[in-house]
Amino acid sequence: MTLQTTQQREYKDRLFKAIFGRNTDESKRWRLDLYNALNGTSYTDPDALILNTIENVIYITMHNDVSFLIDSQMVLYEQQSSHNQNMALRGFLYFSQLYQIYLAETEQDPNRSKKIEIPAPQFVVFYNGPDRLEDEYEIRLSDSFKRNGKQNKVAYEWTAFVKNINEKHNEGLQKKCNALYDYSKFVEKVRRNKKIGLNAHDAVNKAVDEAISENLLDGFFVRQKAEVTGMILEEFNEERFKKNMREEGYEDGFADGKSEAAENFLREGISPEIIARCTGLSIEKLQELAEKLCVKA
Repeated sequence: MTLQTTQQREYKDRLFKAIFGRNTDESKRWRLDLYNALNGTSYTDPDALILNTIENVIYITMHNDVSFLIDSQMVLYEQQSSHNQNMALRGFLYFSQLYQIYLAETEQDPNRSKKIEIPAPQFVVFYNGPDRLEDEYEIRLSDSFKRNGKQNKVAYEWTAFVKNINEKHNEGLQKKCNALYDYSKFVEKVRRNKKIGLNAHDAVNKAVDEAISENLLDGFFVRQKAEVTGMILEEFNEERFKKNMREEGYEDGFADGKSEAAENFLREGISPEIIARCTGLSIEKLQELAEKLCVKA
C-alpha cells in the first residue's frame, strides 16, 4: 500500500470509537448511555446526540474518537492508553475546528458585532493504560503557557477531564454504563493475556473468544470479531512504536530525531498512520522519507 492511498482512505477506527462513535443503532444507544452516566442526565432519544466527528487526514495525529452535539453542549470523548500532558492543548485545537464548522453550518459570522452563542464544550478523556493513576484528574491548558517572572495570573483556561476506566477505577460510572464496563473488561482481558506471555495475536484472539462466551456488548464481538482483532493489533503496533520512541530517546528530541525514528519504523513496515500519530510528522514528510529509503509504506 502506498502513502498516497493511505491519505485517501479513512483512518481505521479504534475500538472505543467503533463502540461509541458510529451511526449504528447500537452505537447510538451506547453513546447515549455513556453521556447520561457521565452527566447524571436521563435522555432517552439516541438521535438527540448528533455526531460531528471530523474525519479528515489533516487530523490524523489526533485520536478524534467521538464528537457530538447535544442541546447546548459540544462534546468530545477520547480514549488514551498513555498519560499525555498535552491533552488539553489537543482538545483545544480540535474544538477550534469544530466551532469553525459549527459557525459555517449555522451561517454565523464572528466578525459581526452581535453576540454569537455557541455550544458549551465538554472534553472527557478515558484512560485505560498500564500506569497507576488516580480515578479522575484534570489537565489544564494553562500549565503549558510560557511565563516570565511577572506573569502569574492566568486569564484563560481550557481543561481536559480524565477518567481512569481501568479495573477497580470509577466503578460507579462503569455500573451506570454497561457498554463502558464491557469495553474496559475486554481491554483488561487482552492485557492479562499479554502478561501471561501470549503474543499479541493470541492475546487478542483469546480475549475476543472470552468476550463472545460472556456476551460482552450484546454480541458485538461475534459480529465484529475480525475487525476488533485488527483494531487491537493496530493499537499494539502503536504502543510498541511509542515504547521504542521513548527507549531510543526520540520522543523528547527534535525533528531530526523523529525523522530518524520514522525511517527505522518505515523499514520495519510500521503503518504510516501510526508513525504520523506518534511523531507528529506529516504524511508528506513520510512520503519523502519513504522515497529516500526506497521502501513501500
